[in-house]
Amino acid sequence: MSATEASGKPQASAGGIGIANLPNQLHKIVTKKGTNFSLMVVGESGTGKTTFINTLLTTELIEPLDDATRRKKQLDKTVDINIHKAELEEKMFSVKLNVVDTPGFGDYVDNNDCWLPVVDFIENQYEQYLRQEQQPVRKGIVDMRVHACLYFIRPNGHTLKPLDVRAMKAIGARVNLIPVIAKADTLSPTALRQFKKRVMDVIDAQSIRIYQPPVESDDDHSTQRNQDIISAVPFAIIGSTQEVKTEDGRRVKGRQYPWGVAEVENDQHCDFKKLRSLLIRTHMLDLISTTEESHYDKYRTTQMKTRKFGEPKPKKSENKKFREEEEALRKRFTEKVKLEENRFRQWEQKLIAERDRLNKDLEQEHNLVKQLESEIEAISNAGSPNNKFFRK
Repeated sequence: MSATEASGKPQASAGGIGIANLPNQLHKIVTKKGTNFSLMVVGESGTGKTTFINTLLTTELIEPLDDATRRKKQLDKTVDINIHKAELEEKMFSVKLNVVDTPGFGDYVDNNDCWLPVVDFIENQYEQYLRQEQQPVRKGIVDMRVHACLYFIRPNGHTLKPLDVRAMKAIGARVNLIPVIAKADTLSPTALRQFKKRVMDVIDAQSIRIYQPPVESDDDHSTQRNQDIISAVPFAIIGSTQEVKTEDGRRVKGRQYPWGVAEVENDQHCDFKKLRSLLIRTHMLDLISTTEESHYDKYRTTQMKTRKFGEPKPKKSENKKFREEEEALRKRFTEKVKLEENRFRQWEQKLIAERDRLNKDLEQEHNLVKQLESEIEAISNAGSPNNKFFRK
């Protein structure tokens, strides 16, 4: 019996048969094909979402809104979905990037269900991808599925607001949710640590699902790096596209204060580098695969169980924007009906008053006619011969 037959495995030569070269082949395929990555940013206005994206990509992908435009937008009372596209290339590898912005989120007095447009957009991208998968020809599929959602938390120093809890629950169940504390330079290091702990306590207590990157790796350095990234959640960040000069003469991106400089890429000041590493340098492909194998697969399974193949998704009857428009139309209709009813009642009262007046006038005319008839009869009786005969 040969060695091959005895072990059940082919005996490779000293140089191997080439299986170890598969990662290199995969690298060539991915490099040639590139990848799509969609990043969504959600949070109240003024939390630095636009500045962070422009700082992350080192370019002005999203034009900042001035105060007048932002105030005008807040009067619309709607959450918009704006998609900004860019193609990034580095060392012969390209990424087609989609940044999904959500201006108007949480900016109003009544913020009930303000996260519904965000959830609807995420599910609509899953639905569009599912419909494309079911087509006979699947070449050129457009993939706009959201791979990561950064939820910006206002640094109030206390904990998550009820709006944050409800929105994060709804969004985290559908996409890789990454909590971010905005404008970390507004809190002292001690206050920031306490705020982080309170936020994580609420996330655990409310069972909010957030993205958990894999920890174990082939080497200790990568494992330690992943542990450092996980320990930084929620990421406290500082965004700035401007370069400032530090006391030691270095030119860095940051914010200048009377007490010194808050540096964007300084781990002692914020978690920007760790978040950038999570999104781009170390875990981008894991975010993509998690979306494919977990969130999208869950949506696909649910839809395939409740729908026939090729059947369109039933439209939701509940939509906050449409519901508000419907309520406004119903209110206008009710007001018009009340106005017309009041006009009808006034017109009816006028008719009744006119009828009473005419009846009264008719009664007076009728009495006058009777009086005239009585007078005529009396005159007639006074002038007759019989009346004279009986008068003797």
